[in-house]
Amino acid sequence: MKVVISLGGIFFEDAENIKKVAEVLEELVKSCNLYVVTGGGEIARECIKIARDLGANEAICDYIGIALTRVNAKLLISALKDAVYPEPFSDYKEVAEGKAVVEGEGGEAKIAVMGGVSPGYTTDAVAAILAEYVNADLFIDVTSVDGVYDADPRMYPDAKKYDKLTAKELVALTMKEELKAGSRIVIDPVAAKIIERSGIKTIVIDGSNPWNILDAVHGKHRGTEIT
Repeated sequence: MKVVISLGGIFFEDAENIKKVAEVLEELVKSCNLYVVTGGGEIARECIKIARDLGANEAICDYIGIALTRVNAKLLISALKDAVYPEPFSDYKEVAEGKAVVEGEGGEAKIAVMGGVSPGYTTDAVAAILAEYVNADLFIDVTSVDGVYDADPRMYPDAKKYDKLTAKELVALTMKEELKAGSRIVIDPVAAKIIERSGIKTIVIDGSNPWNILDAVHGKHRGTEIT
C-alpha cells in the first residue's frame, strides 16, 4: 500500500512533537510504502510576513516558505534516522523513478521526505501531486483541525464540519479561499483539483495526536473523507 502524508508545519514547533510523529511514521513504514511532505508552519508565516513588510512580492515569499518547509523536512529526517532517506527530495521524478526506491539497504523500507517544490501552491498540493505521480492508494492531509469545514472553525465557531465530501464539492469550497504565501486554508485549490482529477482517496485529519495517522491508514478516523 502506498501512502502519501502531508504533514502540517504545526508539528515542527519543538523536538518532542517531531519525535512523536517520527515514532508513528516508523511504525507505519513497516506495512506501507511511505512518502511524507512537510509544511512550513508558523515560522514560515512569520518569515513571509517580514518579507512582505520589506516589500517582497508573493513569488519571493513563496520561495521563503519553500525554504522553511525543507528545513522542517531535515528536522523530520533527523528524528527518523535510519528509517528515512538522508536528504529531502526536491523533485517528484526523483522519488518515483528509482532514486527513492521502496526498499533500502538490507531490505528495510525507507521513508521518502519532501518539502515545498514550486511557488504558487502549498505543500498540500505538492503532496497531492506526489500521490498522483506515484499512484498512491491513500493521501492523508494531517492538519491542526479535525477535518474540512464550510468556514475556518478557528474564526467561526458555528462552522459546519463535513464527514464526507466529493472531490467536486471540495474544489467548490476551496475556490472561495484566497491563495497566497503562508495561507492557512486546510486544502488549497490546486491540491483540491489534483485530488479531483486523480481520484485518489483522501482523508483530512487532526494530527494533535500523531497516532491518528495510523488509525486513518487502517480506516479509523474522525476526519473528512474525500470520495
